[in-house]
Amino acid sequence: MIPFVDIHGQVTSLLQVAVVSSEPYGRAITGERWRLHLADGRDVFAKARAGAPDGFFAAEAAGLRWLAAATGGPPVPEVLGQDRELLVLPWLPTDADTSPAAVERFGRELAALHAAGASAFGAEEPGWIGAAPLDNRPCDTWPDFYGARRIDPYVRLLQDRGLSAAEADVFYRLVTRLPELAGPAEPPARLHGDLWNGNVLWAGGCGWLVDPAAHGGHRETDLAMLDLFGAPELGRLLAAYEEVTPLAAGWRQRRGLHQLHPLLVHALLFPGGGYLSAALDSARSYL
Repeated sequence: MIPFVDIHGQVTSLLQVAVVSSEPYGRAITGERWRLHLADGRDVFAKARAGAPDGFFAAEAAGLRWLAAATGGPPVPEVLGQDRELLVLPWLPTDADTSPAAVERFGRELAALHAAGASAFGAEEPGWIGAAPLDNRPCDTWPDFYGARRIDPYVRLLQDRGLSAAEADVFYRLVTRLPELAGPAEPPARLHGDLWNGNVLWAGGCGWLVDPAAHGGHRETDLAMLDLFGAPELGRLLAAYEEVTPLAAGWRQRRGLHQLHPLLVHALLFPGGGYLSAALDSARSYL
């Protein structure tokens, strides 16, 4: 059980504004969620985790700021405050506007975000995807990065929890083939890194980005994640994306490669949910 945070006291101390009232917004494996009304009239959203690992919210805050710095990218909430146990953002009144215009706008803005680029495949600091740690040490190529930082670590963790040697070998053999399976080489893109549909909040005709696992990577990774968990109007979104930056030939056939990492993460965090079987089936399809 994750212990509770003194949300009123800690947010008041962090923002130097009193909390007038609060409304729990649910709990997740990463901690608590709150809507808070402040004495200065603002409503804010707080994510809290008592005893959070060092750098847990710092990585998310840095990722939000990095994504927000991309010219023409999707809107990103401002980081109002952050410490080891808290992240505070403006409250975003979502309206679930997934109209054609909103979806197309998001597709074009996502292309602009990716085109903003990154200095390397990886990031300067370690990160998190949900409650799972991310090794972001940079690599020279995307196949090297994806194999060493996104596949191998999670296969090893799953082996510690009972994944057989034969099953692990499926993923290890796939890693050796990544250079030939990855498609044309591309420069590092500026990725959200955990772009399932729940991390896109629709409001005011825009798709807002939240909860990133931001790093420099392959742009097909974000798109494959949207596909894996059912983004609305994905065909329309991708068509708008390609108006700005066309995708390389064969990208549809590569979606399964890019979905392996989120499937392995889910297999680790939610054992018994069928994610490991899905990951194994996908990996075998490339061997």
